[in-house]
Order: sequence, then C-alpha cells, then structure tokens
Amino acid sequence: MIRRIRTIIWVIVITALFTCTEEEPTSHSDDSDAIPEPSGWELIWHDEFDGDEIDFLKWTVVERENSFNNELQYYVSEDVYLKDECLRLRSLKRVYGSKYYTSGLVYTKHKFFCQYGRFEINAKLPYGKGLWPAHWMLPEDETWPPEIDIMEYLGHQRNTIYMTNHWLENGEHKGSGGSYTGPYDYSADFHSFALEWEADSLRWYIDGVLRHASTEGIPHKPFFIILNTAVGGEWPGDPDETTSWPQYHDIDYVRVYKRGITALTESQLGHHL
Repeated sequence: MIRRIRTIIWVIVITALFTCTEEEPTSHSDDSDAIPEPSGWELIWHDEFDGDEIDFLKWTVVERENSFNNELQYYVSEDVYLKDECLRLRSLKRVYGSKYYTSGLVYTKHKFFCQYGRFEINAKLPYGKGLWPAHWMLPEDETWPPEIDIMEYLGHQRNTIYMTNHWLENGEHKGSGGSYTGPYDYSADFHSFALEWEADSLRWYIDGVLRHASTEGIPHKPFFIILNTAVGGEWPGDPDETTSWPQYHDIDYVRVYKRGITALTESQLGHHL
C-alpha cells in the first residue's frame, strides 16, 4: 500500500529583472569546485556523475521496447553508463528486439520530484538526422499533460534549442513554446540548459541567458526529471545515410535549486510499497 501525503504550498515570489547578454559555451565542470548557487536560489539536489557507477538511489535506468511518437529506439540499460565524469546516453544502430536502434533513458520518478524550483543541466548533445535528445519533466502522479520540456534538440539543426510547456485546458491539450537559434553547435561542446519554474511563470535559460518565458498553463504539482535520446519519430524524422553512429549524449551535471518551496523525496513522504 502506498501512503501519499499531499502538501499545499503557497509561494510569494519577487522576481528580479534579467539582463540578456550573449551566451558562451559552458565547459565541463571541475567537480572539485564548490557548486555555485545562482542569486536567490539554494541547492537542494544534484548529481555531478563523478562516482564509479550510476547512483540508483537517484536514477532509474529504463528498459523499454515500445515508445511514443513513432520513435525507433529500444531503450536499454547497457547504453547508459558513466564516462569521464559524465552520464553518457549512447545511441546505436543495431537490431535489438523488434527495433533497429538502441538508446538510453533515465528518470528520477519515485526517487526525486519537486514542485517549483530551478532545474539546471549541463550537457553535450548528439547530432545527426533522426537524433532527438531531451531534458524534460512529467508529474509524479503520472497524469499527462502537463509536461515541461527544459530542452529539446533535433540533431540535424545543430544550433537550435526548443523549450515548451504543455498543459490541459477545458479538456484540450495546449502548448506554449519557443526556440532559440544561436551561434554555437550544441553538439560540439557542453552548454547549460535551465528552467526556473515558479507559481506564476516559467523561464528558460541557455548558458545563463534568458531565452524564453511563459505565464500560461503553469503546473502546480510535483514533477520528476527525465533525460533521454530518442531516435526517429514524427518530429525529427528517421535517421538517414548522413547520420553517423554511435552518438553520445553526455550530461555533466543535474542540479536543482529551491526558492521558498519544499522539495519532496520518497523518504520525506514516507512512501512504502
């Protein structure tokens, strides 16, 4: 039996003005350094991927044959591992089960979930036609929508990042999104992708620069984090002869900060199976 504790948190937030400057690539972090805290935010959860193996108290590695959006990959655990102090999600062209590609997906479902906060991921993305890496979030209560896409990337558009919020309104799926095309190839170096989610707004940052914001359809329930690379599907299209293999989605760190909110973990909620 699962015991659930629901908490209603009223948050009053004073949001500072943001000054936009030209972005710069984010280097692979030196994990010996103190983790910085953006002004007004307090670090509450993180993974620097500097151990010998994946921390399974934080992450679940997904094994799944069937996916959505007409995607072509089989998610397998052997395509998820630590390499050079990064979490690596590998994508391969190979026959596996009923699929012709394999890839990696991890999430924090049932292990870490949070309502409101700043979610920051530093990553170097895979490239090529048919590659679709994403950093995104879904509700812990398994409803859909809502969904928040912190970062989505189409491997053949190497300097464009997509940022989207999905919600349900009067029974209809709604979405509000933006994209940013910059001077950099996001598969060539590490870049930071961050979402600031507050009770009245969502703000997306690339390398510390505000690139999209929305006040529509703000969710008010705890979400968990998902990191993956899809292969093929309705949006990116299928890989073609120009796509090289293997491809790597390297994640340097994942950091979550709070501002006047409470983060929820299994131990705090007292969930028992």
